[in-house]
Amino acid sequence: MKRMSIVLMVVISVLATASSAYAHHSFAATYFVDQEVTVKGTITQFMYRNPHSFVKIDVKDDKGQVTSWYLEWGGGAQLAQDHVTATTLKPGDVLIVSGNPGRDASERRIRVHKIERPADGWKWEGVII
Repeated sequence: MKRMSIVLMVVISVLATASSAYAHHSFAATYFVDQEVTVKGTITQFMYRNPHSFVKIDVKDDKGQVTSWYLEWGGGAQLAQDHVTATTLKPGDVLIVSGNPGRDASERRIRVHKIERPADGWKWEGVII
């Protein structure tokens, strides 16, 4: 009986751990992973954090109207491996950003693949996981 309880506890632990590891969301649920867009805008906010960092930029359209775009990027730990820190990007920096567009166009979201800061030539390229 005691042995059966131990085996049952081990099985439950393994199943609980496996379901937690599988819980990471699919980017395909939020973004068109087979499409890419590029926008140019000015940073208004940089949230360097885990599990994903976010950059908010203001983008002017052809008519001069400003809209905010939300850029989903790698987490702080992942970006640190690429020498990106919480101070790498600052409000006021102008960026050119490419990545997958969000499925809901009204949200103006991008899953970042590439960032360029023309003012000093700084670049980052990769894919967040």
